[in-house]
Amino acid sequence: MKIAFYDAKPYETPAFKSLCEEKGIEISFYDFKLNADTASLAAGCDAVCVFVNDDVNAEVIDVLHSLGVKAVALRCAGYNNVDVKHAYGKLHVVHVPAYSPYAVAEHAMALLLTSIRRIHKAYIRTRDFNFSLAGLVGFDLHGKTAGVIGTGKIGKIFAGICRGFGMRVIAYDKFPSAESGLEYMPLDDLLRTADVISLHCPLTDETAHMIDRAAIAKMKKGVVILNTSRGKLIDTEALIDGIKERKVGAACLDVYEEEADIFFNDNSGHIMDDDTLARLISMPNVIVTSHQAFLTEEALANIAATTVQNVIDLFSESGVCENELCYRCGNIEQCRSCRNKKCF
Repeated sequence: MKIAFYDAKPYETPAFKSLCEEKGIEISFYDFKLNADTASLAAGCDAVCVFVNDDVNAEVIDVLHSLGVKAVALRCAGYNNVDVKHAYGKLHVVHVPAYSPYAVAEHAMALLLTSIRRIHKAYIRTRDFNFSLAGLVGFDLHGKTAGVIGTGKIGKIFAGICRGFGMRVIAYDKFPSAESGLEYMPLDDLLRTADVISLHCPLTDETAHMIDRAAIAKMKKGVVILNTSRGKLIDTEALIDGIKERKVGAACLDVYEEEADIFFNDNSGHIMDDDTLARLISMPNVIVTSHQAFLTEEALANIAATTVQNVIDLFSESGVCENELCYRCGNIEQCRSCRNKKCF
């Protein structure tokens, strides 16, 4: 079995290399992204392994299919960068639904605490032996209301962390979890009520720009917005205007809607061409990390183990992989029949 591994980073390749050697899988690492120009390098491979910013659109899928590639293995949970509908009948698509939900939820809380207690500013000051407390006044989380949008594994864990701080937790999800014990309410009510709003939902046509001007207008003055899911859940220009108008008190972002050619790269020696991101980073009440929330030792090990096992399962005698993304019924993750047999 052969795998072409795109957008390879030095912190993730050792685990994959070790596992593939152990399982007798030949793997080729490429440090550039999969797109229409680089797809041809997968010739002779059984599968391609991709990450969040690889472009697996219809054109790329057709090229891969023509080369004899049979599967796309996402080493992440989200799949908005893959045209799953077009892949049906051509390429099997698998993902890693849960590598370490604790990693992402804990990072979201780390961003929140850093922001509201001005830890990043204090760190910079004390490095210069400036021990003044002026401008470092924060606020207690205890007694505040956290609004969690999306209550999958990550959202539920983040909700639990918030409860540990003595916060009231309210939630919105298109498919509420009855056994979660969470206080669900309509999205508009959550936006009006929450002091802190954290996004933990996938990017779909329905959720794209769910935080737009209209949504921000409904929020409390001084609301803190967290996003550790997908950048396009937020209309960035609307967010910037909300910050400038003092409606949004702070924004903590691990993702950005135009991150594909920026994040995961060292751009410190270059002029930032993206004026929108440059404006965001320049704002004193904005913290941006570069899609870092997943990056723990535990998560990297789980991602490698699950991705390799997904490929092995697909090419086994039964061909059954519980993490296959199916489009047969149009329901993708919830298609039960695809957990009992191949999607096609």
